[in-house]
Amino acid sequence: REYKAVVSTQSTGAQEADLEAEANVTGMGMDLACGTCFDFHKTTDYLFLVGTEEGKIHKCSKHYSSQFLDTYQAHHMAVYAVRWNNFHPRVFASCSADWTVKVWDHNYNEPMFTFDLGCSVGDVVWSPYSATVFGAVTDDGNVFIFDLAQEKYEPICQQSVVQKKKTKVTHLAFNQHYPMIAVGDDRGNAMTLKLSPNLRKCLKEKNYSKENEIAKMEKLLELVREPTAK
Repeated sequence: REYKAVVSTQSTGAQEADLEAEANVTGMGMDLACGTCFDFHKTTDYLFLVGTEEGKIHKCSKHYSSQFLDTYQAHHMAVYAVRWNNFHPRVFASCSADWTVKVWDHNYNEPMFTFDLGCSVGDVVWSPYSATVFGAVTDDGNVFIFDLAQEKYEPICQQSVVQKKKTKVTHLAFNQHYPMIAVGDDRGNAMTLKLSPNLRKCLKEKNYSKENEIAKMEKLLELVREPTAK
């Protein structure tokens, strides 16, 4: 006994357009590198960033699943972390295996600040109490703390935190309530470190407020921003 499968080949113009669009999206996706990290915007819930293994960062929206809002040619090697600033809505930071940490205004395709840490950078995190303070960790076991309001070109603190050679520091987190950070390494260890008084001065400032923190970062951006950088 012979059986035949009968499939209708009729389709509407709308269906054909949908199939063509799906094919285009699929074809585009085949050329993309793997995503390595992502972060959602702090206030705009549909906006998020995706870092890739080829060094690009894509700005994306949940409203447009088939295309990117923008793509930044951010790094030369894999992006390990992207983090939106906790205060300023346009600012984010990224770090990479290419040894660099970069600070961005998402309306511009060139970084506002670039820091070479001399080793692969595993994580970068903004502090919860200042718009201009962030930390980063590197594969050679160092923790770096930056405050762009105090020093725009160098870290204000660098500390080796590993006891064994070849131990990579992989993650960093700021405590939300106390002047402390937690650090993790590739051997499964976690440690906590207390920030020295000069690293938390802004907590004692009388004019401390979210609006003032945003204004402080905006002033820095105006100093380094070029009209043709967009």
